Amino acid sequence: MADTNEGQNGPDIVKLHDLRPAAGSKKTKLRYGRGEGGKGGKTATRGTKGTKARYQVPAGFEGGQLPLHMRLPKLRGFKNPFRTEYQVVNLDKLAQHFPNGGEVTVDSLVERGLVRKNQPVKILGTGEISVALNITADAFSKSAVEKINAAGGSTTAR
Repeated sequence: MADTNEGQNGPDIVKLHDLRPAAGSKKTKLRYGRGEGGKGGKTATRGTKGTKARYQVPAGFEGGQLPLHMRLPKLRGFKNPFRTEYQVVNLDKLAQHFPNGGEVTVDSLVERGLVRKNQPVKILGTGEISVALNITADAFSKSAVEKINAAGGSTTAR
């Protein structure tokens, strides 16, 4: 007898089996070519006759015209799998981040967000440097080595 007053004394309890999707939110997909009585019967919305009505045309087929992938030239050369790609840092960036000079290592460059860790680093000679920096990196350009040595610093390859 306790369930008879459910709506009068308090709020109705929502039950899982009462839940339904909103009206119109679940639209059934049209099934073409399933008989004359249904939508798209007989020709199944493909029109009449022709290749496209009978079967699917291959992707990239241009109706007998020489296809684009055959008109373009072949790619030449190859990609060297042993090439080492360096992360580059220019001297002007080092001058900004190390204004007082000192030791520059790959770890200190990672801390300052100049390079990502676990990848080789190359120092390039763009920009000027006025303080002595002792730099340890994987590679250096000739101009970078000249400018670092002229400023009183040193370079060490790791």
